[in-house]
Amino acid sequence: MNIWKISLKNIKSKPIYTFLSIFILALSIALLLGVRQLEASFKYQMQNNLGEIDLVIGAKGSPLQLILASVLHMDNPTGNILYEDAKKISKSPFVKTAVPISYGDNYKGYKIVGTTNEFAKLYNAKLEKGRAIKKSMEVILGSIVAEQLQLKIGDAFLSSHGLVENDMHVHPEHLIVVGVYQSTNKIIDRLIVTNLESIWDVHHQENEHEENKNYLEHHEKGKEITSLLVSFRSPSALLTLPRRINENTNMQAALPKYELDKLYQYTGIGFKTISWIGYMILIISCITIFISLYKMVKERAFDLALLRTYGASNFQLIRMIAYEGLIIGFFAFFLGFIVLKTGLYFMFKSIETEYQQNILQKIPLQEFLQIGGVVVITIILSVLLAIYPIIKMNISTTLSNEK
Repeated sequence: MNIWKISLKNIKSKPIYTFLSIFILALSIALLLGVRQLEASFKYQMQNNLGEIDLVIGAKGSPLQLILASVLHMDNPTGNILYEDAKKISKSPFVKTAVPISYGDNYKGYKIVGTTNEFAKLYNAKLEKGRAIKKSMEVILGSIVAEQLQLKIGDAFLSSHGLVENDMHVHPEHLIVVGVYQSTNKIIDRLIVTNLESIWDVHHQENEHEENKNYLEHHEKGKEITSLLVSFRSPSALLTLPRRINENTNMQAALPKYELDKLYQYTGIGFKTISWIGYMILIISCITIFISLYKMVKERAFDLALLRTYGASNFQLIRMIAYEGLIIGFFAFFLGFIVLKTGLYFMFKSIETEYQQNILQKIPLQEFLQIGGVVVITIILSVLLAIYPIIKMNISTTLSNEK
C-alpha cells in the first residue's frame, strides 16, 4: 500500500479546500517572514552603519533628519554649518575624532561626499585598488558604485548638483577616479568619496558665474560643511557636550543611537501589528486545514474502514492524513516564499532607485527556522484534531451503516 499516492489522490479530490488551505497558510507565512526580514534589515542598517559615530553635529532642524542624512545618507541635510565652528568643537577634550562631511552633488544618483581620510576609518574601509586622494577633484569609489557604474581608475566624470540624478545642472569640472574601496557591506560602499577641497572648488567655480554681489555674500559666510561626525573620548562626554552645543551655539548635536532607537520604537509598533495579523491568519489557516482533513475523514469513513479490513493499521491511516497536511504545508511554504520575494522586490524597487542602494538583508536563519517550526506545529495540531474519528472508528459499525 503506497500511502503517499493515496494522500495525493485525496488532495486532488478536493481542489477547492486544498487551494484555500495552501493560499491562507502561504499568506500568513509571507507576512511573518516579511516582517522578520524588514525588521532584520532595519536593525542592520542602524547598527552596521553607525560605526564609531557617537554624535552628529549639523544645522538646526530635525535631529532624526540630521542622522538619516549624515549617517545613513537617506534624507536631505538640514543645512550647512561653518567649518570654522566645527573645527573649534573638534578641539574639545571630550572628542576623540571629528570627521567633517560635505555633500550636495551626485553622479548618476550616487552621492559625492567631501571629507577627510578619517572617514574611511569609521567604516574600516580599505583600498582594494588605487591610491589615496592627494589633491582636489580626485575621488575614491565605494565597491557598489564601481561595480554598478563600471568605473575604473583613471576614468573621469562630471557631477550634478543635488542628491538626485539630473541633467539640468551639471558641473563643468571633471572628477578623476584614483581608487576603489573594498566591500564593507556598509553605507560607504554606495558613496563616492573625495576631499573637502573638491566640494568647495566645484561650488566656488559655480559661484563665479553668478552676480558679483551673490559671490561676495557667499564668501563672507566662509567655508561650510554639512555635518561633523564625532567619536567620544569617554562616555562622560555624552552628558555634557551635546547639551553645551545645543544651548550655546547655532548648531545642533544629535545622538544617532538615541534617535535611531526612538525611530525603531515607532516602527516596532507596526512590525508587531503586522506580526499579530500574520499569526491570526495562521490560526485561520490551521482551522481551514483541520476542516479539510476532518471533512475528508468523515466523507471517506467507509473507504478507511475498508482499508482496515484489508490489513491497514490505524497508524497507516494516520500517516495518510499526516502526509496530506505535510504536502499542504510544503506547497504553502513554497508559495509563501515566492509571494514574499515578489512583494519585497516591488516594495524596495522605488527605494533602490531613489537612493541607489539595496537595504534589504537576508532573513536570519534562526527567524526562518522559528517560523518554519510554528507552521509545522500548526499542521501537526490540525492533523491531531482531524484523526480523532479514525482513532474512535468502529469498523463493523461504519461498514454496516454504509448504504
